[in-house]
Amino acid sequence: MTIRNIALTLFALQVSALSLHAQTLKDAYRDYWYTGVSVNQWEVAAETNATNKHDVTGFISADQTANWQVVEKNFNSVVAENCMKMEVLHPAEGVYDFTLADQFVEKALASGLRVHGHVLIWHSQCPDWFHKDSEGNLVSREVLKKRMREHIHTILGHFKGRVSSWDVVNEAFEDDGSLRKSLFYQILGEDFIPLAFQYAHEADPNVELYYNDFSMNKPAKVEGVCKFFRPLIEKGLPIDAIGMQGHMIFEDGPQKIINQYDHSIKAIASLGVKTFFSEVDLSILPNPYGFAGANISDRFAYRPEMDPYKDGIPAEKQKEIDQFWVDWFKMLISNKESINRVTFWCVNDANSWKNDFPIRGRKDYATLVDRNNNMKPVVQEIIELVMPKPECQAKGKKAKKSNNKK
Repeated sequence: MTIRNIALTLFALQVSALSLHAQTLKDAYRDYWYTGVSVNQWEVAAETNATNKHDVTGFISADQTANWQVVEKNFNSVVAENCMKMEVLHPAEGVYDFTLADQFVEKALASGLRVHGHVLIWHSQCPDWFHKDSEGNLVSREVLKKRMREHIHTILGHFKGRVSSWDVVNEAFEDDGSLRKSLFYQILGEDFIPLAFQYAHEADPNVELYYNDFSMNKPAKVEGVCKFFRPLIEKGLPIDAIGMQGHMIFEDGPQKIINQYDHSIKAIASLGVKTFFSEVDLSILPNPYGFAGANISDRFAYRPEMDPYKDGIPAEKQKEIDQFWVDWFKMLISNKESINRVTFWCVNDANSWKNDFPIRGRKDYATLVDRNNNMKPVVQEIIELVMPKPECQAKGKKAKKSNNKK
């Protein structure tokens, strides 16, 4: 080999090493699943106004212009935090407002991002008029069915060809696996769930249709959900995936969390549909009274001892948290054939809702992006689970040759 060829080879290896090291989450996991993130209305607008009312504990800057760059670089799928929910899109009977949602969808598509719609039917953030007549009484079965169909057909018709998938029904089960006694249930019984999927499939036969819920790591809940959907799927229910929000609490026990989600993924896969993680974050703060769930109306009083990391995370604690993320991703990789999307909730720690939930005034570190919009060091470890550094690959080849000689 000539000196010139050696130099070119070394240069190619250096470029390759830099390229591998510079990979982002979306690049590393492109052949595994979509890597998504939620965005809020200020990020869509690239808001710089200090009076944007984005009131979150630990929020450090009203300038949201940099957040979209983080989204474009690291993720290939997005979901809106609030602007596609019923209270925004359909605030009154016969009244639709697509202003914010259209801004979100158009910006996402212009950035080459896949758009997931959240959400069509949900008991929360649903305007009062939807279930009641002009006198405040609950409407009949037929009236609610008509309203559901008209709502779903209008929304899906408006976004047809632009939104790839939808959460059709959200959070319809209690943690014990029983159906939530929401107003949808009180009027229509359990029929409201298959009806919603029927209406969505009528409106857009090509869009992917999902069910989504929190606490899906809990065996009783995932078993209740699977028991409900299994016969419907066998009869041809048009559903593509059943999702798990993934609002994790470190204090619940890292290995326990991982084992539970491993079980849940396999339980859902047994139905013959994919699963996905729709709202992943990890609260590292003390958990009041063993609280679980994501019901935004649940709140507890602030106490200083429940807010231990307002000045930063101790190094030993950070090592434990990083190890959890690595181990959790290893579990996901082992189930990669069953997962179609892993979406993180909120772009960075500064914007995360976990700062104030379920105790207002606490500072949390729930995402993989710090308050200054830097990917946390553990992200590189997560990337290297599927894209090892060149030197690691070389060591692996040497070890393999050595073993072969033996």
